Amino acid sequence: MSQKPTFDQACQAVRTLLEYAGDDPDREGLLETPARVVRSYEEHFAGYTMDPYAILSKTFEEVEGYDEMVFLKNINFESFCEHHMAPIIGNVHLAYIPNKRVVGISKLARIVDLYAKRLQIQEKMTAQIATTIQEVLEPKGVAVIIDAIHQCMTTRGVNKDRTSTITSQMVGLFREDARTRAEFMALVGASGVG
Repeated sequence: MSQKPTFDQACQAVRTLLEYAGDDPDREGLLETPARVVRSYEEHFAGYTMDPYAILSKTFEEVEGYDEMVFLKNINFESFCEHHMAPIIGNVHLAYIPNKRVVGISKLARIVDLYAKRLQIQEKMTAQIATTIQEVLEPKGVAVIIDAIHQCMTTRGVNKDRTSTITSQMVGLFREDARTRAEFMALVGASGVG
């Protein structure tokens, strides 16, 4: 990958896009827009500077033998599609079955944020979340469902404003054991997907 552009270079690129859209970047309302956009990019795409393995590295083994599902529902996220750079807005439902250790639940939400704060396609994001949790925690299984609305489809192109996309990734017991998978799906249904 080439060297990251400077803040000023990024601002100039935004000025060029404003001109391409047909507006005047020197008019009063747009004077500070390039800097605002670049600063918002730093926030929107902060996931590129985070390490998922470091986030999940602190675990707890004092679980009193707990070996049932840990389920988080409706973890909201905002991302951007890598094809049109339009927002993807949705929820993640995830679960894992511990194998002698657990992780703080906020760390799981941070993993969602880390991958959401990168240019994405939903299928890849679903797999990245599941794979990272499986690799770092080594649980008996991981399940991830994402339900999201893609503004590249709802505000342009086919303009289907009520269409959501659902993706899933099942690993370990969630893939191998129909009862475990059914329990997860029942919890997702009880929460109302989306």
